Amino acid sequence: MRKKFYVAAIVLTTLSVSFLHYWETSETQVLHTIYLELYYIPVLIAAFAFGLRGAIPTYILIVLLYLPYVLIFKTETILSLANKLTHIFLIGFFALLFGFLVDRDRRLRGESEKARYLAGLGQAAAAIVHELKNPLITITGFARRIREGKGDVAAGVRTIEESAEAMQEIVADVLDFAKPAKLSPRRQDIRGVVRKACDTCRAKAEKAGVALSLNLPDGPLDAPVDALSLERAIVNFIDNGVDASKRGQVVTISAGLSEKDAITVRVRDDGMGMDKETLENVFIPFYTRKSAGTGLGMAIAKKIIEEHRGGLRIKSRPAEGTEVTITLRQKE
Repeated sequence: MRKKFYVAAIVLTTLSVSFLHYWETSETQVLHTIYLELYYIPVLIAAFAFGLRGAIPTYILIVLLYLPYVLIFKTETILSLANKLTHIFLIGFFALLFGFLVDRDRRLRGESEKARYLAGLGQAAAAIVHELKNPLITITGFARRIREGKGDVAAGVRTIEESAEAMQEIVADVLDFAKPAKLSPRRQDIRGVVRKACDTCRAKAEKAGVALSLNLPDGPLDAPVDALSLERAIVNFIDNGVDASKRGQVVTISAGLSEKDAITVRVRDDGMGMDKETLENVFIPFYTRKSAGTGLGMAIAKKIIEEHRGGLRIKSRPAEGTEVTITLRQKE
């Protein structure tokens, strides 16, 4: 859809500028010089949207539309003709240069993304080795006790199963963090995503004696999002709020429109809060103050929000609680 919009803008702009040349039949060279300058607009759009493969065809279209004007209206002097042809040459040079720079920038960004992906794989490998060590020790120890006929066999098997499940969770988190995010955004009501995230966390909150308070507006909050990924990010923030809260406290989840017509989702708790060091490192992969977990939840959540081209802000103080604010654009 976006490509069709760019193509339409390129063609429409080129045709409009060419029409101005043919429509203005006076010998006022200043006007035609200004019209020539306007040809830079479709070239700029084409190069920005498609690189060289867009800039070159657009330049060819401009030449095909403009040269007949030069041949039909031969009232200009040799000097003015040379000036027009020089302008056309400069437009072509600009098309080649800007298209080349756009292509090079995209190639470098692709190589940078690949380098980040490989670095992520290295971090994943190191994290897997580190995080799986304790479950493996537990599994090995209880398997040996069962083989030797020591202790409660049923309890040993249960412990082995729990350790294996913990290993699966660790591997899943690490791989999710390492691989590039592939979102499938679709325009939908954010309220449904927030409700589902709350429902997912409700059982854990009830077990911890923490209440979840959901505040949503009556009207829809439509935005292009990948529902599953965004839900996962919100679930992570709610879970953290529950973990930080004491029995009897409340985690408040709300959504609405900001002053800039952006959608905001807030998760607020009155729990223990975070000190300055924790707040500064909260998004660093593998950093955690919890006894369980990989320390990747916040990093993955941040990655998801960034892939939505959204904003993420955290305010927190020790003993005063934490507020997480997600900002999402309503338009792509």
